[in-house]
Amino acid sequence: MSLFLIAIIFRVFAIQNIEGDKYRKLSTDLTIRKDTIFANKGNVYAADGNLLATSMSRFNIYMDLVTVDQKLFEENIAGLSKELSKMLGRSVSYYQSRLRDAKNKRKRYFFIARNIGYTDYLKMKQFPIFNKGVYKGGFIAEQKTVRAHPIGKIAERTIGYNDYRGEAGVEGAFSDFLKGENGVRWKQKIAKNQWKPINDVNEKEPVDGFDIITTLDVNIQDIAHHALLDKLEYFEAEHGCAVVMEVATGEVRAISNLGRTSKGTYYEKRNYAVWESHEPGSTFKLASLMVALEDKVIDTSTVVDTEKGRFYVNGKKVEDSHRGGYGKISAARVLEVSSNVGIVKIIKEHYDNNPQKYYDKIKEYGFTESIGFQIKGEGKPYIPNPEDKKNWNNLSLEWMSWGYGISITPMQTLMFYNAVANNGIMVKPRFIKELRKEDKTEKVFETEVVNSKIASDETLKKLRKILENVVIKGTAKNIYSSNFSMAGKTGTAKKYIPRTKNKNGEWEGGYYSNKHYTASFAGFFPADEPKYSCVVIIHNPKKEKGYYGATVAGPVFKEIAQKIYTTNPIDNKSVDGDKIQFAAIENEYRDFDKKLHKEYQEIPDVRGMSGMDALSLLENIGLKVKVQGIGKVKSQSLRKGEKLIKGRTIILKLS
Repeated sequence: MSLFLIAIIFRVFAIQNIEGDKYRKLSTDLTIRKDTIFANKGNVYAADGNLLATSMSRFNIYMDLVTVDQKLFEENIAGLSKELSKMLGRSVSYYQSRLRDAKNKRKRYFFIARNIGYTDYLKMKQFPIFNKGVYKGGFIAEQKTVRAHPIGKIAERTIGYNDYRGEAGVEGAFSDFLKGENGVRWKQKIAKNQWKPINDVNEKEPVDGFDIITTLDVNIQDIAHHALLDKLEYFEAEHGCAVVMEVATGEVRAISNLGRTSKGTYYEKRNYAVWESHEPGSTFKLASLMVALEDKVIDTSTVVDTEKGRFYVNGKKVEDSHRGGYGKISAARVLEVSSNVGIVKIIKEHYDNNPQKYYDKIKEYGFTESIGFQIKGEGKPYIPNPEDKKNWNNLSLEWMSWGYGISITPMQTLMFYNAVANNGIMVKPRFIKELRKEDKTEKVFETEVVNSKIASDETLKKLRKILENVVIKGTAKNIYSSNFSMAGKTGTAKKYIPRTKNKNGEWEGGYYSNKHYTASFAGFFPADEPKYSCVVIIHNPKKEKGYYGATVAGPVFKEIAQKIYTTNPIDNKSVDGDKIQFAAIENEYRDFDKKLHKEYQEIPDVRGMSGMDALSLLENIGLKVKVQGIGKVKSQSLRKGEKLIKGRTIILKLS
């Protein structure tokens, strides 16, 4: 016993004096910890102040059925099931059955709901049983922070993300500015596995991220999105994009990129306007004509013989879409009617012996190099150089003149047409206006001039008039309106089918398809004092319904211009309401207003209404609305005529 007592005394002495530092450190490590104080991620705003992206708390709700007293459970299960039914949409009997089953199986982590918002989380905390808290009511809430887009899927790819999917758009390019800098504070462990701060002040204060102000205008963005979507759906196209830019500043006011799913619906699949290089077709003829006019080898009145609409270059046929051709016409008319033969003849005659001179001018117009955007993922252009003998042949010059054998992005086309509208000043398209912190501007992104003068005033004046005539009496006369002026150029390009091996090892492709086309329109408005430039590209429209740029892409351009005219003052001028009558719009507005103020006792039929209108109507009469897809309402989960019970959830499927 004495020896045992001596051993204990020696061990206590050793722990306190010899190994004291080791155990004191171990104790501190177990009871003291450094906690991260996460900084608030910055918001993304539109130029008009609308919120485009923000961080929001979302909650996954679970229930520990073991901690709930049996008596409390039996007395309140009906009430809890009823409240869950109101909020989540399933029947009361469904929740009663599942909760009883989970109670019998003594489940400690029974799933209730996923990704509910903060408001619903607060409501759920007050439900029967749950209002008893964690230990008596078994209420378990797991909080997480997610990035939300208040305007939905519109411009989703340009707003972007920075998460497990990678980096894209504004969020990806400016992630370092948005995320801020995390802070640190020390906490000590107390009873029941709880932790409390050791000091009143933090060891290191968190620094919130910058807010980003984009150039987007939510109203114009909504106009462009729905104008593009409407035509994509009608022509059953594969994908398309539409971009609206302010002429003087290069600020992108709207950018819509929609791709088709296997079910025939459309969503922001990729940022086609920035990423996708493609053969532009006839929209490139403007650059070819500009080269010839600037070099003064022709004038707009120069007569060009388009013959019978068919011309051969080294054994390869160039053909006009107009059967029989246009005969002898002016160079200006060549562009107005988009004569392939005419533009090829002009370039062949004057540059066949010196193609490098033509190429150098095209290079000045910004087509040979990437633009260099504030966001990532820009596509690379391809313009063959006569000095590159490997990629240059006896067709390269002539094919390039009418937009084939080259590859450029929609944004490059837009930048060029914008320069024509902007008196020759080529500005870089941009998506970001400034960075702010706590409403204080920290950095402003100014307009960047790429080329101070791409052509003479004389040439630019002539080209703007030709582009206006394209709409008045040329290939785009179908979109002409006497109420407002537009200028632009149509484009229709056959898609090249690459040469590849099939499953049998046989070579296929290697030709231009007569079934697949790219329809485009690029231009600006108003024609006399341009305020906005716009490009519309639509890939693979259903040929039976139409495939020409004037038929497919032109109407999108017109709808965008028309609605911007009627909703935004341009150069301090408003459209005269007496001259423009939009009876259909007025009737729709009156019809919707009547529906909105009606006293409803039954579920209304919202099929055929736009998703935004249906959402507003149904929420105003007390229903909770969940929306799937974009566009107009195709179906609704609650049938027309059912008794209206406020608080019920209705699911709308849009197409």
